[in-house]
Amino acid sequence: MTPTHFAFSTAFLLGLAGLAFHRTHLLSALLCLEGMMLSLFLALSLWTLEFNTTSFSASPMLLLAFSACEASAGLALLVATARTHGTDRLQNLNLLQC
Repeated sequence: MTPTHFAFSTAFLLGLAGLAFHRTHLLSALLCLEGMMLSLFLALSLWTLEFNTTSFSASPMLLLAFSACEASAGLALLVATARTHGTDRLQNLNLLQC
């Protein structure tokens, strides 16, 4: 495993660990998701440059577009949750009380 592959794998796993273990605020969960998507974008970009394939050249941009959509939906949910519940703590959210 090359050092760049190790760095991207480590960045993805750290984002996944942060998402799994530090679930106190919705904003921290969204930041962990964005870190995971950023590491995937960089790894996919370097992968297409490494293999010199033109068929996969649109894949990083497509992933970046989906990441932007995910971020905007997450921020919209964050604002809606903060307005209705008064906080972004994940412990206060309960789907059974809707």
